Amino acid sequence: MRHHPKKPDDCFYAMSLLNFDIAFLRSYVAGIELGSFARAADKVGRSTSAVSAQLKKLEEQAGMPLFRKDGRGLALTPAGDVLLGYARRLLELNDEAAVALRGAELEGWIRLGLQEDFGEALLPDVLGRFARAHPKVRIEAHVARNTALMEGLAMGQLDLALLWGGACIADVAEYPQQQRQHIAEPAMRWIASSSLAWRPESGEPLPLIAFDRECLFQRCATQALDHAGIAWRTAFTSPSLAGLWAAAAAGLGVTVRTGLGLPSSVRALDHVAAGLPALPPLSLELLRVSSVSRPPVERLASLIIESLQQDSA
Repeated sequence: MRHHPKKPDDCFYAMSLLNFDIAFLRSYVAGIELGSFARAADKVGRSTSAVSAQLKKLEEQAGMPLFRKDGRGLALTPAGDVLLGYARRLLELNDEAAVALRGAELEGWIRLGLQEDFGEALLPDVLGRFARAHPKVRIEAHVARNTALMEGLAMGQLDLALLWGGACIADVAEYPQQQRQHIAEPAMRWIASSSLAWRPESGEPLPLIAFDRECLFQRCATQALDHAGIAWRTAFTSPSLAGLWAAAAAGLGVTVRTGLGLPSSVRALDHVAAGLPALPPLSLELLRVSSVSRPPVERLASLIIESLQQDSA
């Protein structure tokens, strides 16, 4: 039998292949995100020593150090930081494949209500992942304000609704606790662009950009300004969130939202440096029409919660 020597390209290909263990990557990512590999051990259901062994083997697979000493703790090396981004993507794809196999037979429909803040950021990502994993499930998405979403739930027109909640919003606070799920508490932020001309020392009223209707964000902003003794005026109103972003990007004034889903044309201001009062956080809630939901609804709910908690963190 003739022996065919390997070509240089074949040798390079074989040497360059690294097959990372998904379980090792899961412990690695959990430890970084939780800030402790002891906590990561609890999350992945292993002992701390088992997780330490996984990390050592992961470094062996990578062929280079992933951690360095940082005081009493550990910090990522440049290679470890690069691997972290890829590890998250690999885990996401792995979990999406597992869900697709387990839930390939899910069928039906889901009626989802959400705020404008999440339309552009949430719909393409989360709903795209869900649709790929569950092609037989139809999703009807409705973008509306809190009041309309609450009405849709009460009338049975929605299965899930993502909206602002908390004690300051009575309708949501009174919703049955077993049908509400707290996701995060993103802070309200003053939003503007670098072209904003207003300065606190100018003596001019702060130009506000707001919806053309009563709005929780505007109410909280004006209350904070009045309490701080800062004069303000309504400089621009719009019926849509896109209009608020456009006006803020043009430097017409300051608007108030959370840091979730901000377009690149605007930025969240440091309220101290800008001479503006601090704003309170909001509670972000996921509401269900029933305490017992169908499997497709629960799967979509878990994807939404996972995505928004990551963004809030």
